[in-house]
Amino acid sequence: MARLKPGKRAGLPDRAFAYVDSAGRRRLPIHDKAHVRNALARFNQVAFEDDAAREGARRRLLNAAKKYRIVPVGFITGQLQSERQQVPAGLPRGFVTFLMTDIEGSTVLLRELGNRYGALLKSVRAVLRRAVQRASGREIDARADEFFAVFAQPTAALAAAVAIQRELGRRAGSDGIEVRVRVGIHSGRPKLTDAGCIGLAVHTTARVCSTAHGGQIVVSAATRTAAVSSLPIGIRFRSLGRHRLAGLPDAQALFQLQAEGLRASFPRLRTGRRVVGGGGMPRRPENVQLELPEP
Repeated sequence: MARLKPGKRAGLPDRAFAYVDSAGRRRLPIHDKAHVRNALARFNQVAFEDDAAREGARRRLLNAAKKYRIVPVGFITGQLQSERQQVPAGLPRGFVTFLMTDIEGSTVLLRELGNRYGALLKSVRAVLRRAVQRASGREIDARADEFFAVFAQPTAALAAAVAIQRELGRRAGSDGIEVRVRVGIHSGRPKLTDAGCIGLAVHTTARVCSTAHGGQIVVSAATRTAAVSSLPIGIRFRSLGRHRLAGLPDAQALFQLQAEGLRASFPRLRTGRRVVGGGGMPRRPENVQLELPEP
């Protein structure tokens, strides 16, 4: 990335920077996609004046990442992790299943609601946490409008996802505000370090989540394979084909989780890179019947 020339830097408004200190010094330019990526990589190298300044800069950086459709997986692996936050103890080990959520159109909601957005976010997080806890999952992180959890069993993650969408669906319009959350689920074997869960499985979960639309649950082939043999009849997996996801070497087979009370029809996935032919993938949507108890 070309260095930002002093003249151009001076011409940028303060809002083009993630951090402006009390002396007016401006750090972490976020006025275009390349500089947002650079700011994500350099965030932990900045000496912030205090925790509040760090938190404000982190929030502006995540909003900029969302604007340019950059998946900021670094907040999961510790890149954007607050110094005050501790890694949860007792996380499941071995082959686990991750669930990630993201509020669709959060920037628009923030603009419309202003100071009321904080109460809305708190309410949505309460729904997420309740569903995860009831399914015996563990919350790993909650940043901006994103939420990340892990489960020892893939079926538990699926149950939590369905419970989340059902609850938010029932609440839609009851207070005049419709909140749609996209959900991505993937299974794998991450490493547990002082920074939390790291590895390709974490990044893949973020990529899978980013493909979904609000109200949709998108599941990777790894999770589907792990869950099919352990659930009786009740919910359905609908094949969405194979897709190229940013940063991943191979095309990923993705599936939509369907159940009673959930919206079934959505536009094409937000990848724009479906693999035609799919290496043996079915030409028509595949439905696998699985059962999930009513909430």
